Amino acid sequence: MQAAKGIDYLKAVVTIAAPHDPNHVAHLFASVRDQIEREGVAEVNLAGRPFKIKKQFLADLEMQQLDNHIRTLKTALLVMHSPRDTTVVINNSAQIYSAAKHPKSFISLDDADHLLLKEKDSFYVGMMIASWGRRYINVAEEVHEGDFAIDNRVTTSTENLGFFTEIFAKGHAMVADEPLQYGGTDRGPTPYDYLLAGLGACTSMTLQMYARRKKLPLTKAVVRLTHQKIHAKDCEGCETDSGKIDRLEREIELFGELDETQRERLLEIAERCPVHKTLHSEIDIISRLKG
Repeated sequence: MQAAKGIDYLKAVVTIAAPHDPNHVAHLFASVRDQIEREGVAEVNLAGRPFKIKKQFLADLEMQQLDNHIRTLKTALLVMHSPRDTTVVINNSAQIYSAAKHPKSFISLDDADHLLLKEKDSFYVGMMIASWGRRYINVAEEVHEGDFAIDNRVTTSTENLGFFTEIFAKGHAMVADEPLQYGGTDRGPTPYDYLLAGLGACTSMTLQMYARRKKLPLTKAVVRLTHQKIHAKDCEGCETDSGKIDRLEREIELFGELDETQRERLLEIAERCPVHKTLHSEIDIISRLKG
């Protein structure tokens, strides 16, 4: 944040578990401060990792007053911090965020540690920074339609190690994976999670579309879904009577000043969601190898 003032081309700044007052972390070196003063350097353990701290670093800490630098930032700011960080407590991020001017954003890192030693935490941080930072990256040249072939297909790519999968859908990048217990690395939703997400998104969109057309006071629709395998004999309305079938359960929460008649009508409309209809209809899947 201090260096940002001297970098004219800078567009955005991200802080991860940063102290509001750098001198605040000096207490972490208290046990070896005499050694640092005497020998010029000492090794300290921070959040489980060894670091060499030099005398010049301590002197530099005492000189920093970040508030002025934060207030005069001419860039966008993203503050990221974990409420369980014991090395630099989350109150620091609140002070940084409060001192900064807009545009500014905050993302809680939940149960992450100070150094993001868990792969899932560091991966999440990287994905969030990449997504947030895209709006501040200038495109060097304007791209015109026709300059390249547009592939409107959904594309997935999985390497031969684990199940981590990259997904590209009409310019949108996503990832999929499997839980650790199934041989994955748990760095993304499972394929069935995406199936549920597609049904859920289609449901809430359909409800909003209908509510707007009919001028119903629906302010928000929340859909929660689960998937499980059940015995066919436990399904009263199913034609199949043996083996197992897939059961998708959908809980719909409607917000707004809706009467009971309107709520029941919206529940009926949820059944008309296009993805819902697709899942209930006969599907023809054609597979071929690319030559």
